[in-house]
Amino acid sequence: MIGRLFYLAAGAVVGGYVVHRVNRARNALTPGGIAERVEGRVGEYKGALRELNEDLAEAVRQEEDELLRRYASGSERRLPRGGGPSEPDGRERPRL
Repeated sequence: MIGRLFYLAAGAVVGGYVVHRVNRARNALTPGGIAERVEGRVGEYKGALRELNEDLAEAVRQEEDELLRRYASGSERRLPRGGGPSEPDGRERPRL
């Protein structure tokens, strides 16, 4: 009798788990579920690219400071940190 009760309870638990997994898989394959996954991935990639951009900008600043320290004379050590390089016709280049 206890064995049958055990199998009944185990069957109910396994059945509940299977229903849960099937519902998750069904929701993941709907357009809304796909959109949520894509949105999450895009958010992760945007964060990684932002971090890469910050790291690269810092490395460029450090390298520039090192080159200025090494090769610039005392009066021309400071470069303007303005809007960045511009095109030959005076228009500012778009930032990437």
